Amino acid sequence: MASLPTETPRGAMPKIAVIGTGGTFAMHARGPFDWIEYSESGVVHPIDTLLATLGELAPDVELLPVTFRSLGSVAIQPADWVELARLIQRTALADPSITGFVVTHGTATLEETAWFLQLVHDVPQPVIVTGAQRPANTAGSDVPANLRGAIAAARDPQSAAHGVLVAMDGWLFSPRDVTKAASFELNAFEAPGYGPLARIEPDSRISWRRGASAKIGASGESGTAWFSRALLEPGAPFELPRVDIVMSYAGADGAAIDALVAAGTAGIVSAGLVPGRPAAGEAAAYRKAVEAGVVVVQSSRAARGVVPPQAFLAREGVIAGGDLAPHKLRIALMLALTSAAAQSDDPALRRESIQTILLAL
Repeated sequence: MASLPTETPRGAMPKIAVIGTGGTFAMHARGPFDWIEYSESGVVHPIDTLLATLGELAPDVELLPVTFRSLGSVAIQPADWVELARLIQRTALADPSITGFVVTHGTATLEETAWFLQLVHDVPQPVIVTGAQRPANTAGSDVPANLRGAIAAARDPQSAAHGVLVAMDGWLFSPRDVTKAASFELNAFEAPGYGPLARIEPDSRISWRRGASAKIGASGESGTAWFSRALLEPGAPFELPRVDIVMSYAGADGAAIDALVAAGTAGIVSAGLVPGRPAAGEAAAYRKAVEAGVVVVQSSRAARGVVPPQAFLAREGVIAGGDLAPHKLRIALMLALTSAAAQSDDPALRRESIQTILLAL
């Protein structure tokens, strides 16, 4: 059913903090149909300038531009995720009157940043992540519509229950399920096997799907954090452990796995052959990795489906990845490895703890 935007107390306008991180959303193209190589212009607009040029996207909303940094999304690092999460928390604490957050982001890694923010979400306001396929100064740009939709979602009363959402092309998606499925199309984002959570109507109402799932956030069902809380402490030194992904294919051997173990990886997500098995030539390398203390999680290359706990995985000391995509599993494992439960000296207990965390997400 469609829900109206949040009612404003005592006549005050809703306040939406807009954090710009760069990407296509902030780039300036060289011409109206420069839809592919627009980064060649070298011009990236800061978020306050961009908001000033877009006109009255939401005249009844106060937009608060918040500076982060301008990055192409192919340059995003895990350390940037941590800084962005801290910025959101710091801004929310400094101004409790903020209704919600919008984060503008390049689309190449938008789903990964959104998933990380969902996993560590620890503020009462919703965070809506959006991007664009065409720069704002090109013909048919989706910048204004996507930003308007994200603002509508950020002020919608039901959004807070979801924590973090992705707004693209008139739809709201769960960061857990969404993926960029096409290179240049405006409707590039999908949630294979699950679909969107809501539709953004032309009048900025949000039509929510019945039974849409709620947020995951920084605390599990028990209310205890399942990753190190140092991540959200401003100024505290914090580095996420290295976790890598290995794609299986016909004839694959263990060379990549051995190299990652030698490089000091803490975990490997196996994007295995469907329905979730490594190639025969990889098996011995994965056994050596497990013996060396590397946490191995089995996923698959499939766009949808599940890798459940199975006897062969248990025998190999490998964790089942459930229905998370390999790149989403990587982020979840990076966080899970920082939890107190994952510090056990007992390998079996450690795997069991991490397995419980991953299957609960």
